[in-house]
Amino acid sequence: MCETKQKTQATPKVATGDRAILPEGAKTIPVYIMGKKYEVPETLTIMKAMEFAGFHFLRGAGCRGGICGACPTVYRMAGDYKLHFGLACQTVVQADMYLAQIPFFPANRADYSIEEIGGLPEAIHALYPELFRCVACNQCTKACPMDVDVLGYISALKQGNIEKAAKLSFDCIQCGLCASRCMGEIPQYHAAQLARRIYGRYILPNAEHLKTRVEAIEAGHYDAMLAELEQMSKEDLEKKYVEREREPDFAEVGSWSPAETKYL
Repeated sequence: MCETKQKTQATPKVATGDRAILPEGAKTIPVYIMGKKYEVPETLTIMKAMEFAGFHFLRGAGCRGGICGACPTVYRMAGDYKLHFGLACQTVVQADMYLAQIPFFPANRADYSIEEIGGLPEAIHALYPELFRCVACNQCTKACPMDVDVLGYISALKQGNIEKAAKLSFDCIQCGLCASRCMGEIPQYHAAQLARRIYGRYILPNAEHLKTRVEAIEAGHYDAMLAELEQMSKEDLEKKYVEREREPDFAEVGSWSPAETKYL
């Protein structure tokens, strides 16, 4: 259950922070939040609709950009038996939506040292033996708000293919909705995170440019620049940041390099 605090005072229709402004004559629709009916603007996301209704998020509201996984939502539509899933910061409300927030799902997370467990599949199997309780029902994939092939990467882990599992689970945001639907009680997203860590530590070839950059840092190449930044005022730092040279948003990969190269 989302940790929220219901405001008792009347809701003013003014902009305060992330609060939505209700335009004159805007159409509202009924939604049911934690079992209570509210009238909210039809174009809002679930998160903004809840704030419009008077809820103040104490938990379950992280990046608001569909990345952090802090706002998983389970909802039903009136007259429909099916459970639906989404992120509150991305999913737009619909009329007669019955919803509840699940900001944290307490799935088991194994303790380990990435340096000690090594890079063999057996390490994952030993830490998460429940992987083999999977019956391929695919409820995990159906629950994923990021359209990750959860069953696919679980099958890859069972087969010992860490690289495949790491790549299939790359877009996982750790929301836990997959685990909430699993009849085998598998913490899929934790196992996938371990697979990506093993893949990055033991399987993926080391990047030469990263090695070169680390050597430059250790040699003190950037010490003078950092010391200069530390002496600047907040205003000067903000100005320098705003005026910084940026790669164009749609530049082709490898086609751009900065005019000023002393910081490279």
